[in-house]
Amino acid sequence: MGFKVGIIGCGHVGSDVAFSLVTQAVCDEIVLVDEQMEKAKSEALELRDMLSLTSGITRITAGTLEALADADVIVMAIGPKTLLREDRMEELVETSESIKQIVPQVVAAGFKGIFLNITNPCDVITSLIQEISGFPKARVFGTGTLLDTARMKRVVGEAFGVSNRSVEGFVMGEHGESQFVAWSTVRIGGIPLSELPEAASIDLVQLKEQVRAGGWHILLGKGWTSFGIATCATALLLSIRNHAAAVFPVSHFDAEQGCYIGSPAVIGAAGIESGLMPILTDDERNLYQLSADVIKRARLTV
Repeated sequence: MGFKVGIIGCGHVGSDVAFSLVTQAVCDEIVLVDEQMEKAKSEALELRDMLSLTSGITRITAGTLEALADADVIVMAIGPKTLLREDRMEELVETSESIKQIVPQVVAAGFKGIFLNITNPCDVITSLIQEISGFPKARVFGTGTLLDTARMKRVVGEAFGVSNRSVEGFVMGEHGESQFVAWSTVRIGGIPLSELPEAASIDLVQLKEQVRAGGWHILLGKGWTSFGIATCATALLLSIRNHAAAVFPVSHFDAEQGCYIGSPAVIGAAGIESGLMPILTDDERNLYQLSADVIKRARLTV
């Protein structure tokens, strides 16, 4: 049995997820689904055109929701019609309606795999997908604060003059305005930031704002964001395919909070294998609670 991925939504994000999967030879089969079938067919055709120059062999087609019945993972990449919105919560009315139409059809087709959600607002939409599908919470999760964490690593790496890969730690909470950098988890080469001499001259509040506003600056400049989130989705799919049990900060269900929210979790073949909540400071726990409250209030509106 090969590894089959369905991508619902062939806008900038969904298409770049497919491109990333093909170039990294992550899966054996990709099915692209979009309300504009010709768009999905064109994306599939272009991806097939480049196959001879990649390191893997991937079967790429455009199809209907029924073609996803035997997929291992479905990536939900449904975007809003209007992209320039600073607060992702503004997308909720439009994207939630799409989810309410699509998920029942996918389940009715016989899909029994894992839902990986990118669609914003990520935490609320992921919760909606789980509720509508009735799937176990372990098999429904979102990209959450993984991209925000990657941005944090870039910002911190640039501030301290080290490679992004040498920065550890997490951004947690909502994938949105109430997210926060859990500075107590951030380390460079295993050393907490507070113990580095250079930290005395660096404004962590300013760094946090750079992380939070990173996507907005990209959106203003090019009109959309897609490379980062597509790479996040690919990393998660690799962890699922390889049974890797790798730790990523994703939107998964926090039983104590009673909502989907971004925090570290172990990702493997079954989806969420376990949560891995770090020990937070009192201030960070308060920020996590405030972020959970934002998500829960938004969830009550759909």
